[in-house]
Amino acid sequence: MFKHVLVATDGSRLSETAALGAVQLAKSLSARLTAVTSSTPFHVLATDAVMLTDTEEVYTQHCKRQAETYLRVIKTAAMSAGLSFEGIHLFHDHPYAAIIETANNKGCDVICMASHGRRGISALVLGSETMKVLTHSKIPVLVWR
Repeated sequence: MFKHVLVATDGSRLSETAALGAVQLAKSLSARLTAVTSSTPFHVLATDAVMLTDTEEVYTQHCKRQAETYLRVIKTAAMSAGLSFEGIHLFHDHPYAAIIETANNKGCDVICMASHGRRGISALVLGSETMKVLTHSKIPVLVWR
């Protein structure tokens, strides 16, 4: 059925649950697994407190360390399951677009992700990244609640 599974993570508890489910799905299908996480690029004018107190270099390094932590959880599970794994960290203003672009660029045939993540109240105002992926993706999306 699916040969290449993309799992999106933001490091939240539910996102981790979805990622571990994606590992099991990929294993059961003998599929490859790619994980993606996205950080907002540094902006001089921003509402994010981290951007207001950091230089671009410090902010970028912070995001890279955070992404490594998020992806390490999935990599460890994938390696334990004997799966081929690739972890990708991108800087993109729109995480949903980064997820879809990565799925398309890597030839993934399913996207796995959590129903909601870290964005909290702003997700209610702007719409969740998951909803945006569901709306814009041309490939199947498997959502964990």
